[in-house]
Amino acid sequence: MAGTIIVTGANGSLAIPAVRYLLTNYPDYTAVLTVRSTEDSDPNTKKLRETIAKFPKAQTSIRQLDLANLSAVHDFASAIAAEVADKKLPPLASIVCNAYYWNLVGDPEFTADGVERSIQVNHISHVALVLRLLGSFGPEGGRVVLFTSDGHFSGKNGLEKYPPGIPDDLDSLLKATPESDKLGHGFKRYANSKLAILMWGYALNRYLEKDEALNKITAIVIDPGSLTDSRALRTNTPQFLHYVQRFALQPLRPLLRLKDPTMRTAADAGADVIELAANKAYPGERGYLKLLKREPSSPDSLNEDKQQKVWVKSAEWAKITKENTALASSI
Repeated sequence: MAGTIIVTGANGSLAIPAVRYLLTNYPDYTAVLTVRSTEDSDPNTKKLRETIAKFPKAQTSIRQLDLANLSAVHDFASAIAAEVADKKLPPLASIVCNAYYWNLVGDPEFTADGVERSIQVNHISHVALVLRLLGSFGPEGGRVVLFTSDGHFSGKNGLEKYPPGIPDDLDSLLKATPESDKLGHGFKRYANSKLAILMWGYALNRYLEKDEALNKITAIVIDPGSLTDSRALRTNTPQFLHYVQRFALQPLRPLLRLKDPTMRTAADAGADVIELAANKAYPGERGYLKLLKREPSSPDSLNEDKQQKVWVKSAEWAKITKENTALASSI
């Protein structure tokens, strides 16, 4: 089943090797690759363009999409839906919600919508994108690939200082105030966004299963592992993390993997993501994976009452209504 695969944050550390893997192994797919800047003045976009240039017969396009602007996300979704309807693009086969944001060194940042940037980029804008485009999948269905991390599970990540958790006042996730401990609170904001993604993904699967028109679409929420060569460790992070990556994580990865098998390269993770997006890994299945293994997610993430609250609030935050999603019965 070929079709269109959308990848957000397509010039990222995981995404570029994932795109290369996709074009090498599944060339029949059409790839829509979104980035914040499509200009080659962005070195990461330039690298993405150089990557796809090696596949001259591939059906690819690089599109601008700023996930920190919710109106832009809705406009993009409308444009893609129109292209599918007009047969300018094949029906969707997968949406890979790869883009992310964190800031472990500065004060909280806010989007044009007045929302804390981590929760909007990582979660809310992807909610809008997915729910707006469910009706653009083909009759064979497809897959939504969402990304969480071990940060969602209290006590699992060495950067955690304050445990993640979904508060009773969900709207407080959209807000933040400057704190002296920028690393600790910045990581908590990131971890909370990853917990929200996971809980929303569980709820999404329940609604998809109940929908006769959409029940062939499955959602997988993957923790891709600790990517020792990721640019994430050098972006908006303290200097000590740069040194740890350069002098420990990368050169010692084979040894570190003996103790922690989640230590791996972005290319390894990218291959897994594409196998999921193409519905080759765990075909037709739903749920949470750590790497490509079934493991239980955190106890907090399995609370169905809170999952439902996150589901309802996420639709509200993402400005999803019965009129703009094919999953109207759940909104």
